[in-house]
Amino acid sequence: MIKKELVFDGNEKQVYSTDDPNKVIFRYKDVTLAYDSIKRARFDGKGVLNNSISAILLGYLNSCGIKTHFIEKTGEREQLCRKIEIIPLEVTWRKRIAGTLATLLGVEDGTPTPNIIVDLQYNSDELGDPIINKHHAVALGLASYEEIDEMFAVARRAGDLLSELLHKAGIELVDMKLEFGRASDNGEIIISDEISPDTCRMWDEQTGRRLDKDRFRLDLSDVVASYKTVLERIEQLKLS
Repeated sequence: MIKKELVFDGNEKQVYSTDDPNKVIFRYKDVTLAYDSIKRARFDGKGVLNNSISAILLGYLNSCGIKTHFIEKTGEREQLCRKIEIIPLEVTWRKRIAGTLATLLGVEDGTPTPNIIVDLQYNSDELGDPIINKHHAVALGLASYEEIDEMFAVARRAGDLLSELLHKAGIELVDMKLEFGRASDNGEIIISDEISPDTCRMWDEQTGRRLDKDRFRLDLSDVVASYKTVLERIEQLKLS
């Protein structure tokens, strides 16, 4: 596979075209953003860790029959992925009410729930990624009812699978944000972004210690060390 020109230069990742029109290369950066890009920092090695973590978790979902954009890890910062047309929606699987949702609902951060919550956000930095319902999404022409129902079903199954997997590593999956896209080769809807401590809340099951991006959001320090802990624990599961 030949890496060609840079087609997208984001804050946390770059995307390069390849000699296959239906495949791209993702390159992970060390930059971290929070609060709609208001807070920004660089942590040496974070991109390497996220690339490895995401490769393991996306590869696991692929092996369980859940289709993602991930094909293979090609370098310490890079992975080969299927090219997609972005659907500007985020689907979040939640086992606890945490972060912005806790503030919105007026409950304590990390409140456990008797049910799994799956909600929908409009992926728009300008609007602050507001929570919307599927009727709003259809009205805006972002996706059809059938596509949204499919994304919700995939999010539920992916969340359940990864929650069970991470439990074996002593990590509680508190919540997980998923993005989806339409594959360029056949139009099917697939998970189309990373799954890592940047996009999930992951807490140590014994201590409750946060091992994710909240360490940056909340100025808790040890960001890279916490991400490294996640990688080391899931590597010990020997999935491949």
